[in-house]
Amino acid sequence: MSVITINPLGARQSLWGEGPVWWQERLLYVDIEGHAIVELNCESGVETVYSIGERVGMVVPADDGNWLYAGDNGITRFNPASGNALLLADPESHKRTDNRFNDGKCDPQGRLWAGTISVVKKTGDAALYRYDAKSGCQQVLSGLTNSNGLCWSPCGSFFYHIDTPTREVRAYSYDAVSGELGAPRTVIDTHACGLPGTPDGMTIDTAGNLWGTLCHGGAVFCCEPATGKVLRLLEFPAIETTSCCFGGSGLDRLFVTSGIPPKDKVAEPDAGRVFVVDGLGVRGQPATPFACCE
Repeated sequence: MSVITINPLGARQSLWGEGPVWWQERLLYVDIEGHAIVELNCESGVETVYSIGERVGMVVPADDGNWLYAGDNGITRFNPASGNALLLADPESHKRTDNRFNDGKCDPQGRLWAGTISVVKKTGDAALYRYDAKSGCQQVLSGLTNSNGLCWSPCGSFFYHIDTPTREVRAYSYDAVSGELGAPRTVIDTHACGLPGTPDGMTIDTAGNLWGTLCHGGAVFCCEPATGKVLRLLEFPAIETTSCCFGGSGLDRLFVTSGIPPKDKVAEPDAGRVFVVDGLGVRGQPATPFACCE
């Protein structure tokens, strides 16, 4: 059995790192409270930081070389070379002081799925949206409070999603053509299972097992979606583990973002760093870029 190692990467300590995605041999992620997108070369350790000027909850690459990000001010197309930004959709502009966009990813068809969070913790006031170049922005799920981790099964038949306060990972049948979801079922109740913290970001491996971060718990869990059985629990030297993705040339390295906890709670020298886990012996799914044209 391989030895599992967990090590920090780069020099940046984000205020609240989130939303990692492996793309073109680089790790893209956001610093929500640092108002930035970070591009990390994991071989050299060089970090390129793009100041966005707002809290930004997620970033994905697009197939035309641009990126899409979502944050305080809706969904935006961003050109990393020029710095030009164009607002595409802002479905919760009427909740500007109460809500912002949080986690998001592209489905296997290249549509962006991004959810919002009630920053004032108003239960049921957030939602999950689907955005594509042809149909624009459509609400998929309502009644959420903190829309968080999301991913799709390797077979493309299921969608997995976390609304953090519920402490559950939920599975939905998924129609790849329409993007419509079926009725939900609970995959795992992390509180009932005794897992620390609350579920946050999430990814999936080629075997179909889910990997989720436990914010305030300093850990990543792996579970089998058919049974909810916890297969692994990895502990990190940072209590605010926020999100994860597979990357590296073989998609066999697990990258985990983190945030800096309140200073009166705990002092951690590596808080806010990106960590890489090697030796897991599993591989992840490649990221799908946003499809700019149908």
